[in-house]
Amino acid sequence: MSETSQKEMTGEKMSVTSVSSANPTSAKAISESDIKALPSHDLIVVGGGPAGLAAAVAAFDAGITDVLILERDNELGGILNQCIHNGFGLHTFKEELTGPEYAERFEKLAEERDIPYQLNTMTLDIVPVDIAGTHAGCIVSAVSKTHGYQQFFAKAVILAMGCRERPRGALNIAGTRPAGVFSAGTAQRFVNLEGEMPGKKVFVLGSGDIGLIMARRMVLEGAEVLGVAEIMPFSGGLKRNIVQCLNDYDIPLFLSHTVVDIRGKERVEGITIAEVDDHMKPIPGTEKSFDVDTLLLSCGLLPENELSSKAGVQLSPATKGAVVDNTLQTSIPGVFACGNVLHVHDLVDYVSQEAKLAGECAAEYLEKGAGAAGASDTEGEARIVTVKPGNGVSYTVPSILHLNALAPTTIIRFRVRAVFKRAAIKVTLNGEELMSKKRPVMAPGEMEQVILAKEKIFSALENTNPQGSESVLEISIEQS
Repeated sequence: MSETSQKEMTGEKMSVTSVSSANPTSAKAISESDIKALPSHDLIVVGGGPAGLAAAVAAFDAGITDVLILERDNELGGILNQCIHNGFGLHTFKEELTGPEYAERFEKLAEERDIPYQLNTMTLDIVPVDIAGTHAGCIVSAVSKTHGYQQFFAKAVILAMGCRERPRGALNIAGTRPAGVFSAGTAQRFVNLEGEMPGKKVFVLGSGDIGLIMARRMVLEGAEVLGVAEIMPFSGGLKRNIVQCLNDYDIPLFLSHTVVDIRGKERVEGITIAEVDDHMKPIPGTEKSFDVDTLLLSCGLLPENELSSKAGVQLSPATKGAVVDNTLQTSIPGVFACGNVLHVHDLVDYVSQEAKLAGECAAEYLEKGAGAAGASDTEGEARIVTVKPGNGVSYTVPSILHLNALAPTTIIRFRVRAVFKRAAIKVTLNGEELMSKKRPVMAPGEMEQVILAKEKIFSALENTNPQGSESVLEISIEQS
């Protein structure tokens, strides 16, 4: 689908005053007449990548047909458009697809439903608004070359902005600032979409999946890849990518190493790596030098949550994404989050699963009101369970379970802090064991999940906390 597609919104001229977001931590008081002056949608999805498309389709299928997607790029599909390698879709479509093929499947689903979208449209603000002291929705401000500055009123919003790469400035690498230092994702775009090679002699810092895939891609395009350095004692990518992208091409992986110097004036001429100790400090005497013209950085991904933060959404210090409940609703009623803007995923299939849940829960929120998303139960006061990461676990998504909004099964996703072999995932509720699952190997680069039955949760609550005071569900790793 192109920007000139007939299904793209044509925009609507407005003569209303812009709503200020100078105090984004609280809802903005606004009159009903002000809201009626704005173009209104039941649901606005910010981001037209795999998460945004899947969420919009799910919401539409759940009965919410007034949906608008806002996408800042010039086409739908997000990062998948430059991921021309295969390995996508095994869970969702039961076949192996490339990134563009996977994106096209969801674009067609959106197209079949006539879901409108705007391309080249940057969302500037999401401001919660009150009417007579009651949360009513959000004012969404956006700008584009085609439509200029726009404001919409949305009864619900789904955040699906994705993530970005950690830049060189965040890595504290010493040395000069020559040309030839790229993030792995930028190099991927140059090669796969622009048809340009970033260099001929390459070194990669960081063993995230994009870095591993680009190491292979550069070899396939005729470049020499001298190695991949990883500061941790384990790889940050999927095991299959280590095998298929490094081992199969005899590319060395230097674990517990980092780049300590970049040499070159106009262009990178060489880099130096060194081994690091347990405190991540370079060990003198372990330096190795490489003559290269290109350094690719694959040192982690960060959720794009500037909009969320401005809106007043509570963010997790662990994931850098929103704190959500089991409906994927954030701390702001009617604002949901899914995909890599919530937490960085390893498989796009899991992004689609999560986005589907966000779309369905947003639809339920719109159809039944705030109570549908866990704000209150039949007794007037919501019972919640706090989900806590225990031993060996970095974070959990969700962080809160609203008991009145539990589905028959609840998926809790998490990552471990280190590599565990012959260990078990243990889930307890107020100290009572709900489940224990043995795993031969677990690593931070691969997301884990547990699926909990509603009946088991309520049974454990009846045994441990029938009065309804604060309850804690903990996920931990036990070494056998």
